[in-house]
Amino acid sequence: MLQMRPGCECCNVDLAPDSEDAWICSFECTFCTTCVESRLGGRCPNCGGSFSLRPTRVGGALERNPASTERVFKPGGCAPAA
Repeated sequence: MLQMRPGCECCNVDLAPDSEDAWICSFECTFCTTCVESRLGGRCPNCGGSFSLRPTRVGGALERNPASTERVFKPGGCAPAA
């Protein structure tokens, strides 16, 4: 089950479980569309992998399986993976 982290690792913008603006890599590093497109060049700065849109979770599924409250944020910002 996906953690559904609550924010972008680069800019810390909120990303609700029903957000269609959240992207993840295969390790569930989580970023917003703006950072994926303008800062990261479509590659995860942590692992170098590509991104996929994160699925949404709503209604009963969200109630039974709440999103994570663990926020991962890099205050120095993110740079594209080398």
